[in-house]
Amino acid sequence: FAAWVFPMAVSRPRLAKSHYELLAALRHALRRFQRFSSDAALAAGLTPQQHQALLVIKGFPGRDFVSVGELAEQLHLRHHSAVGWVNRVVQRQVARRTPSVTDRRQQEVRLTAGGEKLLGQLSTAHLRELRALRPELRRLLESMPAD
Repeated sequence: FAAWVFPMAVSRPRLAKSHYELLAALRHALRRFQRFSSDAALAAGLTPQQHQALLVIKGFPGRDFVSVGELAEQLHLRHHSAVGWVNRVVQRQVARRTPSVTDRRQQEVRLTAGGEKLLGQLSTAHLRELRALRPELRRLLESMPAD
């Protein structure tokens, strides 16, 4: 990671104070959204991680389920950690797991009707919050120098 972010052979341009101010303001706006998201999930009876898992399941491109491996990949988790998350959302009755019809060794994880309803409510609130943040985020991103 460090070699990618801080390559030694490449000269680094000198950053102006405005660069640091922009990065700090952008990070602050993103953290505000993250805090909103965490608080909304907790108010709905989910942990923020469970909310993220439901969103990955519903938002997976092209279908309405994920494998445990895909969930792990999307959430940047190890497979065994994703299994734990699946166990918890299944126990919470917001998702269910079934054997894959194409590969019986794999499990497909889908939302339950209750999970769909809960995620719909959370997603509506999140989109409303993002719309409120849009002017600030747009202003910050448009003020970013090209190079």
